[in-house]
Amino acid sequence: MNNNTKNKEDQVVIYQTYDNSIELEVSFAHDTVWLTQAQMMALFGKTKQNISLHINNIFKEGELDKASVVKESLITAADGKQYKTKRYNLDVTISVGYRVKSQRGTQFRIWATQRLREYLVQGYSINQDRFDQNAAELQQALALIRKAARSPEVNAESGRGLVEIITRYTQTFLWLQRYDEGLLNEPSCQAGGRLPNADEAMQALQELKQSLMDRGEASELFANLRGDGLASILGNLEQSVFGEPAYPTIESKAAHFLYFVVKNHPFLDGNKR
Repeated sequence: MNNNTKNKEDQVVIYQTYDNSIELEVSFAHDTVWLTQAQMMALFGKTKQNISLHINNIFKEGELDKASVVKESLITAADGKQYKTKRYNLDVTISVGYRVKSQRGTQFRIWATQRLREYLVQGYSINQDRFDQNAAELQQALALIRKAARSPEVNAESGRGLVEIITRYTQTFLWLQRYDEGLLNEPSCQAGGRLPNADEAMQALQELKQSLMDRGEASELFANLRGDGLASILGNLEQSVFGEPAYPTIESKAAHFLYFVVKNHPFLDGNKR
């Protein structure tokens, strides 16, 4: 069985049956493989009418959702003209293979699943390499910014403030990029954790408020409650599901507390930061 990539950019792979009697150009896209009806005819050794009948029955019986497993593509024929053709994903191909009771269908499923696994692993490695490269470049840029910030020429308050903001939130930028790339790993967590009640939380906020005001980083608008929103958030974090805590770790409590404060804005306007 041959699986040499014919066009890596388009992710087209040559598939051959074990006896080398059938050769197909298989398209890989959107985490699956795509075949035309003509390719399924060749793979299963069936007529166009037979393949069409099975595909129509698959959709008619509600086995698969047509909108998510069929796509139209432009192909260039031997005469140089472009024509629209429908391609069907691996789920359709497998289903047709079961219906025509084809051993080739099983062989193709095994081959396609292995190829998809390889593509996913390769894609993860590429994303990891790209992230590492981008992160290194970001760190280098920040080093230059810090160096420039120490220069006597940079004495404007706004300039220094911008540098401070960028350097302070570097790690946040890196986390967001990891999330976008699908590379964010869940950290180890500590079970338990006790949430403060609303009074304890407000006492801590008042202490923070005074500290920020002393540094000129907040005003009297900071941490002014809007209704009982804060108490409601703290109460929600104590919920249980089937007898188990909905937020069983210190980290999950802290993360969801931050999320709900941002989402539900329990403080008066002017506290978005």
